[in-house]
Amino acid sequence: MLLTVVNIVHYVVTSDVVSTQLLVFDRLLEIAVLLQEDLGRAFAGTGLTTARTHLLWELHRLGPSTQQALAATLKVSPRNVTGLVDALESHGYLERRPHPTDRRALLVTLTDLGRQTMARMAADREQAAAQLVSDLSDSQLHQLRHALDTVAGRLHTLVAAAPSEQRVRA
Repeated sequence: MLLTVVNIVHYVVTSDVVSTQLLVFDRLLEIAVLLQEDLGRAFAGTGLTTARTHLLWELHRLGPSTQQALAATLKVSPRNVTGLVDALESHGYLERRPHPTDRRALLVTLTDLGRQTMARMAADREQAAAQLVSDLSDSQLHQLRHALDTVAGRLHTLVAAAPSEQRVRA
């Protein structure tokens, strides 16, 4: 859907009458596309994807977790998590270990490579954040954060209220 919207954005931006709301929306889409392109370059040759990286971030944040807990945190099916964990395990980022108190369960745990990767990603995240907003004053940064919080909150509301068939298509 994002590429469809980006193509529409190109049309809208080249038309004569463009509202400020559309210009802001177009800029948000441009930022999303640029971030996705940057992530794609960063992930090249690593076996990582956006979904796999999301799982790694959550595992880094939560610590060792069951696949069921990861599925709930990521808001995906347990089957989806199994595929993500399988892929990350095959690339050496994590491993499954026996649960210490529930012999039926396994804990998903970061390996040394996983911990090193997450430490590097955390440092890269801090550096990227600093570089992106370094030209903004404290006041501008506060205003931007407030505006983005408002937009993100509204988007969460709209996505949650959308009928499930629309969410599947998006």
